[in-house]
Amino acid sequence: IMIIIQMKEIYLDNACTSFPKPEAVSSAVYSFMTSSGVSISRGCYKKAYQLEEMVYDTRQALCKLFNGDDSRNSIFTKNITESLNVLLKGFLQPGDHVLVSAMEHNAIMRPLNQLCQHGVTFSRIPCTKDGQLITSAIHELIKPATKAIIILHASNVSGTVMPLAKIGEICQSNGLLFIVDSAQTAGALAIDMKAMHIDALAFTGHKSLYGPQGIGGFLIKSHLADLISPLIAGGTGSISHTENIPDFLPDRLEAGTPNLPGIAGLNASLSWLKQTGIDKIHKHEMKLTSIFLQGLQPLIDQEAIRIIGPSDIHKRTSVISIQIPGKELSEIAYQLDSSFGIMARVGLHCAPAAHKTLGTYPEGTIRFSPGYFNTQEDIETAVEALKQLIK
Repeated sequence: IMIIIQMKEIYLDNACTSFPKPEAVSSAVYSFMTSSGVSISRGCYKKAYQLEEMVYDTRQALCKLFNGDDSRNSIFTKNITESLNVLLKGFLQPGDHVLVSAMEHNAIMRPLNQLCQHGVTFSRIPCTKDGQLITSAIHELIKPATKAIIILHASNVSGTVMPLAKIGEICQSNGLLFIVDSAQTAGALAIDMKAMHIDALAFTGHKSLYGPQGIGGFLIKSHLADLISPLIAGGTGSISHTENIPDFLPDRLEAGTPNLPGIAGLNASLSWLKQTGIDKIHKHEMKLTSIFLQGLQPLIDQEAIRIIGPSDIHKRTSVISIQIPGKELSEIAYQLDSSFGIMARVGLHCAPAAHKTLGTYPEGTIRFSPGYFNTQEDIETAVEALKQLIK
C-alpha cells in the first residue's frame, strides 16, 4: 500500500499578492457574479442603484482609511501601475522636473522614462546602502522647474520605509506636489494624507488591502482635479448628451465599465481590515519578521547569507530579501518550493534601481514576505529549510 503524504504549502510572497484572502472577499466577488452582475451608471433599476451604493461606500471607506479630502476624489483603476501612469502622464508637462528616490519600482520609473522622451527630467534622491532616504540631499536637488516629489512608501526589495511626513513637510515648504506609491504599505502601515501633506496617493487592492487582483486606484486632493488630464476617455454613464469629458470627479478620471467584481471584493476587504485593525496586522507581521531574522542570525554570523535592508525592525516592513554567497538563487528558490513547499520570489522584483542602491544588482535576491495569515510555524519551517539548503 502506497501512502502519499501531501506537503504543506507555505506562501511567503505577500509583497507580490496577499494570500489567502479573507473569506468575506471571495464571498463578495462570488455574490456579485451570481446575484448582481449588472453595471452601474447605465441602468435605471434597483440592482444598478444598489451597486451604486456599494461603489460609493467603497470610495468613502478609502477616503476614511487614508484621510483624504473627499470620497469623490477616490478614483478606481485596474492596479497601482495604471494609477501612477494616470498621475504622472496626466500631470507632468515638457520642461517639468521631478525628484524620485534611488529605490523606485518600475511602476514609477518606466512611465517617467517615457515622459523623459518628451522633455520631462528627473533627479534621484540618494539612499544609504540599506535603502534609507538621505533627506538632507533633497534641498540641493530642487530646481526652479521641479514640480513634485514622487516616491514609494516602502521598498518591495528591502522593506525600507520612507519618512513620508518629513518628505511631505519639504514638499509643502517648497511648493511641490507630493505623489506617493503605497503598493507595499496601504493596509499595512497607517497613511494620513492630510498629516503627511500627500497630494496624490496611489494604491493597489491585492496586496496589504487583502482585496482581489485587478482593482486599484488613487486618491487626490481637490486642488489636483483640474491639473490632471485624463489618460483614458470614453463613456461614463453621466452627461451622455456631450462628447466632451466630464469636468467633475470621479467621472473625469474614470471611463468605461469599472471592475465591479473587484470593487465588491475590495469593499469586503476594507470592511475586514477595519474590523481586524491595521495595528494588529502590522504587529503580527513584524513579529514573524523578527522571528525570521533571529532564526537566520547564525547564518548571518557565519556570512553564509546576507540580509538586505535595515537591521532596525522599526525601519522596515515584513519584506525580507537575502543573498546567499556562492549559491545560485534561482536553484535555492526552486528547492524551497519543490522540497519544502515554501513559495518565495527570486530575481530583481521589477526594481533595478533599488538593487543597484542596495548592492544586489544584477544577481537579485530571494524575497520572503510573510502576511497576516502566516504562522510562527511557517516562519520556523522556512528558516530550517534555508539552513538545510545552505549547509
